[in-house]
Amino acid sequence: MTFLTIGHRGVMGVEPENTLRSYLRAERSGMDAIALDLRLSKDGVLVAVHDPEVDRTTDGSGAVADLTLAELRGLDAGQGERVPVFEEVLEAVRSPLQVSVGDVAAATALAELVLRRDLVSRVEIASADGALLAEAARRVPGVRTTLFVEFLGGDTEAVVDRALAAGAATISLDVRRIALEVVEAAHAAGLRVTGLAVDTLDRLRLARALGLDGVTTDFPEIRSTGRFTA
Repeated sequence: MTFLTIGHRGVMGVEPENTLRSYLRAERSGMDAIALDLRLSKDGVLVAVHDPEVDRTTDGSGAVADLTLAELRGLDAGQGERVPVFEEVLEAVRSPLQVSVGDVAAATALAELVLRRDLVSRVEIASADGALLAEAARRVPGVRTTLFVEFLGGDTEAVVDRALAAGAATISLDVRRIALEVVEAAHAAGLRVTGLAVDTLDRLRLARALGLDGVTTDFPEIRSTGRFTA
């Protein structure tokens, strides 16, 4: 099975996160896929921003949902980059995309876009909300989905059950909290497991030792070192 290397918000360790500059750098670095985050602007446009507010990642302030696309585009997202519209990302890079959404409105808009542009083979939908993923899979037959699990709580069976109930193909976990029994149980259930954020050689070795199917990383260098056998 291929070991996947996923660029986290592009390669946010070296470029402004969730910008076209970062996505292009990730693609040039040979990442197998690019992970990005989408939210809806006030006027209903899917834009690439991780936080509910723009304060951390731009020179502006306020909630994404309270800002129009024009207002968002007027902000500096780092090194002169602008907040990208999702359709711009689709045109700028050709890599597979793991698209994270956190609310029903954004998920619905994404599902409609995937259907309209026939992006099922290119776009994977990711979320920490299992019900949201299940609804996305209902709306877009055949779409691949990833469930983010932030805290295991020691219950391996519950994690696998959540993913299966959501119809997810992959579970994504903090690599520092992944137990081998979780990986084995997920694989036994036909699920893939990826770890994030894998930004050092030690964490990459850990991911390999755990038998993960891939990693999400902030740094392009992990792609070249990811080919080694631990």
